[in-house]
Order: sequence, then structure tokens, then C-alpha cells
Amino acid sequence: MRLLVTGGCGFIGSNFIRYVLDHYDPEFITNVDALTYAGSLATTADLPLRFGDRYEFMHADVADPEAMDRILGAHSFYAVVNFAAESHVDRSIASPQHFVHSNVAGVAVLLDAARRHGVKRFVQVSTDEVYGPAGDHEEFTEESRMNPSSPYSASKAAADLIVFSYFKTFGQDVVITRSSNNYGPYQHPEKLIPLVIVRALEGHMIPIYGDGRQQRDWLYVEDNCSAIFTALMNGRAGEIYNVASGEERANLDVIRAILTELGASEKLLQHVPDRPAHDRRYGISTRKIRDELGWKPLHRLETSLAKTIRWYQQSRPWWYAAVQTVSPGRPWPNGS
Repeated sequence: MRLLVTGGCGFIGSNFIRYVLDHYDPEFITNVDALTYAGSLATTADLPLRFGDRYEFMHADVADPEAMDRILGAHSFYAVVNFAAESHVDRSIASPQHFVHSNVAGVAVLLDAARRHGVKRFVQVSTDEVYGPAGDHEEFTEESRMNPSSPYSASKAAADLIVFSYFKTFGQDVVITRSSNNYGPYQHPEKLIPLVIVRALEGHMIPIYGDGRQQRDWLYVEDNCSAIFTALMNGRAGEIYNVASGEERANLDVIRAILTELGASEKLLQHVPDRPAHDRRYGISTRKIRDELGWKPLHRLETSLAKTIRWYQQSRPWWYAAVQTVSPGRPWPNGS
């Protein structure tokens, strides 16, 4: 079985490729990535050596119809698993049009190409942010209405609707997963957990939006990868599956846990003005994927957070190169 993984040089995509090739043989994966700031060949440098001809890389933009036609015509693919997306809210506020290009137009191009080339299944990797802010103790189900707050989450909601339209109009076999906040190795340092880790390691001030009490469910990336693969293989066509750990924490509590693990001082914390339309809390129910597909998370936040911290401690060359592209709203010393 061969999969086309788009955005496989990014955080979740690269972890998904490793998860599949480590756990399932003889799966083959073709990785397509445009290599924007968040996608790097350094993130996947080990894959050709570890997996040989079970892995191949193609440099292309998912919004390029000719390129997608050429790539999907090169093999008989069982499925497309689409991770390709601009994903950082701060960047979407600064430059919404780039998010429409990758996250909306790219999905339509991929769906068309997959349908023309007889790909059996299309998996759209989405986000819990499409539901918008949740009240205290509220859990959105897959049937809840979408209410996105940022250009990023609006672009992902639009992509989900396009995916569903292809299911309804063309009978295309599609599945959507919507996960909570991921963390783990190879996450770009613009995101909260790696940003705190690397800034603490460097002794730099750590910016905190508002009071830092925003609530998020924290999902270790390998658990999300297992959920996506489970939905790929066993999910019902035309269905959505929410994915979360059930381990909800305030941002400030996660930040303090990181500082404690590193033995760093809370004097590094610096509260800054909150960003526009910053959702206070997200909350999703995972009853459907647990009951229907038998999935459950295997990693606890405390142990996996410590494991993630060790990875960044041991991977300075990787993240040092990545911080040169850190996003607007997260300033670094010396203009980086």
C-alpha cells in the first residue's frame, strides 16, 4: 500500500510518516512538501537512510494542479493524507491570503487530482479550532457547528466544507480528523511549547499572551498520528473524528511546568498584549473515535512533555535554524 502524504516535512506530517513506516511494513510513502518556513528537509533527513525505497520525497506545492497530476500519476496510491497547511494563527493575522492559497485552494486541487487518479480515500487533517471558543466544561461533537475566529481556523473550516462537498457531489471517499493542540519533536519554535523550551534554554524572555490562562487540550503528536492512521484505515466515509487527550491545562501552567523541568526562573516570563480574537478555551468530545474505532491516547502530558523537552535539548542545530523564521508576534533577540 502506498500513501501520498502532503506537508510531510512539517511537524505532524513528518511524525506521521515515521509512525506509519515504523509500525507497518510494507507500507510505502511519497512525501510532497513545498518546503515553506515550517517544512524543512532537515526534519526528514533520517527517512531515506532508515526506510530506503519505502520513502520518497517530491518538492511541490499542493495548489499546483500540474504538479499534483504528475505526482499522483506516478504510482497507484491507496490514499492521500493531507497535512499541507499554513498553521500558525499569528501568521494568519499578518497574512491571511497565504492561508487561503495553501489551506483552501490546495485542498481543492488535491481532491480533484485524487479523484482523477482513482485514489481510494482522502484524509483531511483538520483542527478543533474550526469549532471556535468553548464555554467552561463544554465539549463540541463532530455535529457541532463551525464558528472559527481567526483567518487560520476559517481557512481550515473552509477546507473541511470543500472536502464534504466532494463527498456529497462526487461520492469521493473522504474522512476528516480534527485534533486538539499537538506537541512533540520537530514542532516549529513559533508554537507555544517549543517556543518556551528554546527561549528558556537560551535564557531569553518568554512572551505570554494576556494573563496566560487560555485553556487547551494537549495531545502528544504520536497519539494524533495513531488516530489519523486509525481513521484512514477504519473510519467511515464522509465522517469526522475528533481527536484529543483529555488533558486540559492553562497555557501558563504548561509554561511553568517546562520552566520547572529545565530549572529555569519564572523571572523569564513577560506578559504581552493578547492577540486579536484569541479564543479562551477549546473543548471537543472524543467519544466517537473511542467508541466507533477503538482509539485512545497512550501518552500522558507530564511524561511526554519531559520527553519533548529532552528532544529539544538534544536537537539544538535543528531548532536554531528554525528560529530564524519565527513568526510575527513572537520577537527574538537580534531581529531573528
